[in-house]
Amino acid sequence: MSILSVSQLNRYVAFRLHEDDRLRMVLVRGEIANFTRNFRSGHCYFSIRDEEASVRAVMFRSHADRLPFQPENGMHIILQGAVTLYERDGAYQINVTDMQPDGVGAQALALQQRREKLAKLGYFDPARKRPLPPLPQKIGIVTSRSGAALHDMLQILERRCPIVQVCIYPALVQGDAAPESIANALKIAGSDHCDVILMGRGGGSNEDLSAFQSETVAKAIFDSPVPVISAVGHETDHCIADEVADQRAPTPSAAAELAVPELSALQNAVSVQMQRIDRAFSAIYENKAHSLQTLRQKLIQVSPEGRLQLLAAEYTALTGRFRRAAGQYLQQQEDSLQMQLAKLEAFSPVAILQRGYALVYHENSLVRRADSLQAGDPLTIPLANGSVTAAVTEIRKGTEA
Repeated sequence: MSILSVSQLNRYVAFRLHEDDRLRMVLVRGEIANFTRNFRSGHCYFSIRDEEASVRAVMFRSHADRLPFQPENGMHIILQGAVTLYERDGAYQINVTDMQPDGVGAQALALQQRREKLAKLGYFDPARKRPLPPLPQKIGIVTSRSGAALHDMLQILERRCPIVQVCIYPALVQGDAAPESIANALKIAGSDHCDVILMGRGGGSNEDLSAFQSETVAKAIFDSPVPVISAVGHETDHCIADEVADQRAPTPSAAAELAVPELSALQNAVSVQMQRIDRAFSAIYENKAHSLQTLRQKLIQVSPEGRLQLLAAEYTALTGRFRRAAGQYLQQQEDSLQMQLAKLEAFSPVAILQRGYALVYHENSLVRRADSLQAGDPLTIPLANGSVTAAVTEIRKGTEA
């Protein structure tokens, strides 16, 4: 029998372990302990243990970077790897190629860890959420240009408040490139002097909505200089983006309704304020007039005739100044109201018809495209002072006149 050196012995044992088919690929269940990750190499070193024993394990960076979650001490896992010998120390270990949480999915665990991380950073703090502007001048929309969500939001914004400026910042809303695309669109909208940003998409599977669960999108919302309304999926869908946003809407349509008030409601509010101003000035005027009259009576009783005349002249001058000031203020309010009414009139469909434009309807539906009609289709054409009934005799495609 030959005498072996320590290194020869360890090399032989390592070779025997490598040649054992049963040890080339093992599945082991246990609890993580003594977990560390080298910040330079990216390799993970830990032990996996049960109630009676433990074994060392290593997971090299090439495999560790593919994990969707962060391993932690005390986490129960099932790992896959090969049993090898670390020849320098003569200790066997498991070279781990993959691992999964024992009892919970990797994606669910990753989402849970992400939520905990963002919560510690204050992303979900209600105190940092900003109120929405009562009457925004410019609204940014971050969504897919081809999605139904964009059409719904534009339709509601036009109906509720047609005077607001709307800018679209298109982004991918699903796929691997979606988080970065959404974050970039939010950054551009935030720097483009928008008063509020609507961000979202229509419904879909958890995989379809995964971009709005990402830390990239959460950080972009958190860093936005203006309030963000998140409207992702349907009412029952909830994601990290909803929790970080200043306001969550159950649907994209609801987000548009939250963003702007009804223009007709504003008109009513202006009317109510004008009535309050009129009543207030009437009350002030009557109060001042009564006070002046009281003073006049006192002066008549206690003053010489010259003093009385002086006070009477001051009374007349003060009354005139007050009336002029009140008249000027009321005129300013009336001019402002007329300007608002002129703006409303400019957006009136009747005013558009009076300028010579017409709307064309086929079977009670507004005709938007020539290719939606066929020869012989009946048409109804409302004009400013009536309507005309016609029929399609010819359809010309493109820009043909």
